[in-house]
Amino acid sequence: MSLWTTLLESGKRLFDHGPDPAPQPDPAGECCEPDPNDVGFTAAVVGLSAKMAMADGLVTDQEIMVFSRVFRARPEDADNVRRVFNLARQTVRGYESYARRIGKRYSDRPCLLEGVLDGLFQIAGADGVVTQPELVYLRTVSDAFGFSEATFRRIRASHLGPDRDDPYHVLGVAHDAEFAVIRTAYRRLMADHHPDRIIHKGAPREFETSVHSKAASITAAYAQIRAERGLLVQQD
Repeated sequence: MSLWTTLLESGKRLFDHGPDPAPQPDPAGECCEPDPNDVGFTAAVVGLSAKMAMADGLVTDQEIMVFSRVFRARPEDADNVRRVFNLARQTVRGYESYARRIGKRYSDRPCLLEGVLDGLFQIAGADGVVTQPELVYLRTVSDAFGFSEATFRRIRASHLGPDRDDPYHVLGVAHDAEFAVIRTAYRRLMADHHPDRIIHKGAPREFETSVHSKAASITAAYAQIRAERGLLVQQD
């Protein structure tokens, strides 16, 4: 009996009433894999994916196809995948509970949880655009997985590119850059964009507001990164 047949036969119980499992330790070398035969994990992933597809009010064939590809369903299981997908989106359990179940069980395997979130981003973008309701959904799942704001921003940027107000984007550094690199970038930018220097070099007074705004955005980005990294007490 295939996994998808099992999910269909016990779907209501798994999708609506499955117990929240106990956390599992991370065995060496298995960080990115769920426990073998963890049907509850698969049910929760299907539930998250189905409700992800519904976040913008419309489930498309492209989203189901992307789900099948991302989560490695075999071509011969296509019909059962669609049935399971439809079953999951009709259940009473909310997506937050699916996310909490996975996040709790695999809290010591963040790369596995990140892989699930990556898959949800791919489903969200299957129709060519990621809508605001879908982004809210993805952020909520990220929170339930225990990811920080910085981690979610990094994952989002890997799929959608950086936000204009992403502090790392503002400073022109990578999300995983060492703090010394970030500090150097900040000091260089402030030296180049300090209002007094720019105005002293003869910039028109009409530019004064914009150069102050630029300097403020650089300072705010640096302060945000320091706060996220717990470095507010560090002197520069």
